Amino acid sequence: MWNELGISGGTAIVILIALYFVIKWAVKNGIQEAYSAITGKKTDEDEDIQNEKEFGLDAEDK
Repeated sequence: MWNELGISGGTAIVILIALYFVIKWAVKNGIQEAYSAITGKKTDEDEDIQNEKEFGLDAEDK
């Protein structure tokens, strides 16, 4: 099937792995947003992001 699309086996595996992590990240963020909307509470990651915005910290500055 992959050969019909012009994709080799190794490339297909890399694409599937990348797709897995993108979907995992999206589901995690969606669950956190829903939790915040339902309970009105902020998660630890929300507070970390807010602190970064307030102090202008980048990942390199940590």
